Amino acid sequence: MSEPNWANRTVWTADNLDVMRGMNSESVDLIYLDPPFNSNRTYEAPIGSKAAGAAFKDSWTLSDVDDAWHGEIAERHPALYRVIDAAELSHGTGMKSYLIMMGVRMLEIRRLLKSTGSLYVHCDPTAGHYLKLLLDAVFGAESFRSHIAWKRTSAHSDARQGRRQHGRVQDFIFFVTKGGGWTWNVLYSAYDRDYVDQLYRHVEPETGRRYQLDNLTGPGGTGRGNPAYEVMGVTRSWRYSKERMEELIAQGRVVQSRPGAVPRYKRYLDEMPGVPLQDVWTDVKPIGSRARERVGYPTQKPLALLERIIKASSNEGDVVLDPFCGCATTLVAAHRLGRQWAGIDLSEVAIRLVHERLGRESEALGPVQVHARTDMPQRTDLGELPDYGTHKHQLYGKQEGKCAGCRALFPFRNMTVDHVVARSRGGSDHMDNLQLLCGACNSTKGAGTQEALIARLKILGVL
Repeated sequence: MSEPNWANRTVWTADNLDVMRGMNSESVDLIYLDPPFNSNRTYEAPIGSKAAGAAFKDSWTLSDVDDAWHGEIAERHPALYRVIDAAELSHGTGMKSYLIMMGVRMLEIRRLLKSTGSLYVHCDPTAGHYLKLLLDAVFGAESFRSHIAWKRTSAHSDARQGRRQHGRVQDFIFFVTKGGGWTWNVLYSAYDRDYVDQLYRHVEPETGRRYQLDNLTGPGGTGRGNPAYEVMGVTRSWRYSKERMEELIAQGRVVQSRPGAVPRYKRYLDEMPGVPLQDVWTDVKPIGSRARERVGYPTQKPLALLERIIKASSNEGDVVLDPFCGCATTLVAAHRLGRQWAGIDLSEVAIRLVHERLGRESEALGPVQVHARTDMPQRTDLGELPDYGTHKHQLYGKQEGKCAGCRALFPFRNMTVDHVVARSRGGSDHMDNLQLLCGACNSTKGAGTQEALIARLKILGVL
């Protein structure tokens, strides 16, 4: 594990892939992402709303992603490559493009998570099942913990609009862990009203507290439990020692319905934690049209949803990252709960909303200093690296003398060491981020991306 190489409460306005590539490995405890869903829609915040100006296109073609990403996935992760190819066969190039975009980011997300870290991926039925396969490929099927169904809306009109299907009212949230010792805090939800009426049907007249009468008997016999003794005229082997039983009687917690009846324990409803949280969430309501937290962002999620996730899978002081932070709900929830946090978003609206929403919190929590950045972080977890030029001979052998751009064979002297991800985009001098290009390809690439170079070479007919 390593320390974050960025300040707490940092928000980047940039491509999250570039930013994450510059972050230290195993420096984040919890990552939540609510990425585009490949829904084939364009979302825009209404004019006049707090999020006005925020918009994104949620449809994907191969022109939207870099071909080199697919090559990178094929080289780094064959299992992920096969998942993406299978998606293309069954769903077309749009899904393939979307999964390429998500795949390269998932590889970075896995690198960023600590061994005790957790990931929550928010999606819907459009691409959810493909994302599940993608997560299995990157993290391993054994790392999958839960498929949470969140009821995001009330009754839907799908069935009444001639679509001949059930109304779609749920989103998926996939919960994945990186290692075996992930952080987990048990949360509870309220009991169902029918359950309360049935089991806690007694009410104390003087206090109005609901309670049920529970069994007090325990295992008897030598070596099996407490010895038998008399309580209110009834001799049994009891659950508690005689001393503890006398304390409970003094507290009014032992009840005998009639003389001779077996005494029972008075268990109050308000002392019970509730039902351990399950994987179907119907109690977190979507944001209403007049909700105070509503900012008009097209896909805004409620604070209660993020607070639940953060409470369950992190502790105070832990680092929370949202690579698609949008209207900053994750960041606000993390701040409320005493976590460190960072967010990334392409839109400049995100940083404005962070300031505005956290400004409200400052009334209760004090002033909040947010670090707004557009530059890329530089990794500090790689130790002292030699001058990257010293890797030229090793790279020449690894690439068998072929340029990593045009694939042509060149003499050693015609090759130039190049950063796959430019240092200005968060790339490091580590061997894994270096390649050899011929003079022409190096000039064409400049400070751009490897993906743009490959696309340009295809246009020129070189590839």
